[in-house]
Amino acid sequence: MEARCRWGYFWEYFPGQAGGIFKNPALGGSMTLTDTVIRKARAKHTVYRITDGGGLYLQITPAGGRLWRWKYRFDGREKLMSFGSYPDVSLSLARERHVEARKRLASGTDPMAERKAQKAAAEDSFQSIASVWLEHWQDGKSPRHAAYVKRRMEADILPCLGARPIAAIEAPELVAMTKAIEQRGARDIAKRALETTGQIFRYAIAHGYARRNPASEIAPVTF
Repeated sequence: MEARCRWGYFWEYFPGQAGGIFKNPALGGSMTLTDTVIRKARAKHTVYRITDGGGLYLQITPAGGRLWRWKYRFDGREKLMSFGSYPDVSLSLARERHVEARKRLASGTDPMAERKAQKAAAEDSFQSIASVWLEHWQDGKSPRHAAYVKRRMEADILPCLGARPIAAIEAPELVAMTKAIEQRGARDIAKRALETTGQIFRYAIAHGYARRNPASEIAPVTF
């Protein structure tokens, strides 16, 4: 009985190679992770893992890190996806991310490739580039003026263009933005919003995020 307690048979787990912990098939292996099991998992001299099912496991590093990982296959290739670290990502949240990723996989989409594409799109979004431009532009400007431009950008420009990849934005989208502002009776603000948008595009072109400035194709009479 002592040996069984020592090796975790009460938890339906047994030690695997290189310190890994796996479900005990002799007892059915039906046990899934709990916060108690995770908190009791101690760092060892080698990396090991405790499993939760469906390819999801928590990797324990010698330094004490607890990292959520999901092993899956796509197009015949084995892949490994990260869901964050414990306790920042709780057991319940890791399971939610696991379920969503498995749904994407079942639909024929590689969830890790999709996440990388989304991250790349976010980095090249208008909002991302506008934030970098603002940091660059406001140097030497009065705090009051910089705050005004930021406020107007957040209120009038980003709701329309923020999520869009900056290189994919076309002139009609800028016209729609300026018309929406003008319809509030704020024609002067609409002109300034277009000017600010043009400055952001010029910055994007200079730093390789875009190839053209659609704001330069629009005159005030256009809207």
